[in-house]
Amino acid sequence: MTESRGLVLVVEDEAHIADVQRLYLAREGFGVHVETDGLAGLAAARRMHPVAIVLDIGLPGLDGIAFCRALRDAGDWTPVLLVTARGEEADRILGLELGADDYLTKPFSPRELVARVRTVLRRSAGPPGAPAAAVGRIGVDPVSRTVRRDGVPVELTATEFNLIAHLLRHPGQVFTREQLLAQVWGYPRYRDTRMVDVFVSQLRAKLGDASPIRTVRGVGYSAADTDA
Repeated sequence: MTESRGLVLVVEDEAHIADVQRLYLAREGFGVHVETDGLAGLAAARRMHPVAIVLDIGLPGLDGIAFCRALRDAGDWTPVLLVTARGEEADRILGLELGADDYLTKPFSPRELVARVRTVLRRSAGPPGAPAAAVGRIGVDPVSRTVRRDGVPVELTATEFNLIAHLLRHPGQVFTREQLLAQVWGYPRYRDTRMVDVFVSQLRAKLGDASPIRTVRGVGYSAADTDA
């Protein structure tokens, strides 16, 4: 018997979509638990401690946005993959700002769903053997996966950590949004680059005036000492 890759919690109120998600994730070796209501899903997340959560935004009981907010407010940083309808762009951005790690827009390929789940799990583990790095008042430790501002830990999602760690490991180097999507997210360059801006904005808010992230107009982002 193949060893399980861990439990994925699927919170989806459309039964046919949930069944397909369960089938394809199970084929990849994941254990799968499905809830069709946001409140039941949140209770399951707290009870079962899944390795990842596939979360629909339009849920009864508790919508995906409120679900994500409650999860992060409780200090639970389980990777979250949002599932949204085409007309839910504002909710999708809000979900990312609240700590979701990625999103899929309906309709989507079940194979893409599985690939995205595997990707967010790889990002939560981080690259092997990555060195510690610091720029200005911000330092990252890849072993403990912590970021410190003036020596004080800052709570970040897995994706936020990987983005700031990548920039700090290459101080002064300017990355385009497409390069960051490829190197941090592992996505091809046709992906929506606005996601990079959302995560940069979130990092700046959490790091405050110590944030080393600099915008290079017309190009992208780099890390530079705030006191330089």
